[in-house]
Amino acid sequence: MTELGSAPVPPLAADDHVRGPAGAPLVIEYADFECPYCAVLSARLAARSLRRAFRHFPVRSSHPRAWPAACAAEAAGLQGRFWEMHDLLFADQGRLEDPHLWRRASALELDLARFDADRRSEVVIARVRRDFESGIRAGVVTTPTLWAGGTTYAGRVDEPTLEALSGG
Repeated sequence: MTELGSAPVPPLAADDHVRGPAGAPLVIEYADFECPYCAVLSARLAARSLRRAFRHFPVRSSHPRAWPAACAAEAAGLQGRFWEMHDLLFADQGRLEDPHLWRRASALELDLARFDADRRSEVVIARVRRDFESGIRAGVVTTPTLWAGGTTYAGRVDEPTLEALSGG
């Protein structure tokens, strides 16, 4: 009999979006820019000494603006501003329509024509799709989902767990 299970979470790739101290515990985060629980968790993770890898998991069925927001973050990333756009998107989830995305890009002093072309490009679409599909294969069923130290944490993550993840 063959045991069925999820594929492992892909290891960090050279183009993963990672921030935090190099020696800190690594957390791989699958999240959706329109998910309120993801925004809360993002702020809570930012307050900890963790090395974070962000991967897109836009749940279009319940968050119709999550996919365009993910593409906007990737387009900003092509101009070296992924994390800044990430933070702006989570800071104001009620405004994810195109005019608001352009305002954020402008505030980050991005090349707006390039930003607009990049967010619609096959390269960016493929990147968001790659993250999403890797999450599906690894068993993501809700956002946010974290992997740390070989353990999966899906949904809301409590303070004692975050404390343990950050080694404190």
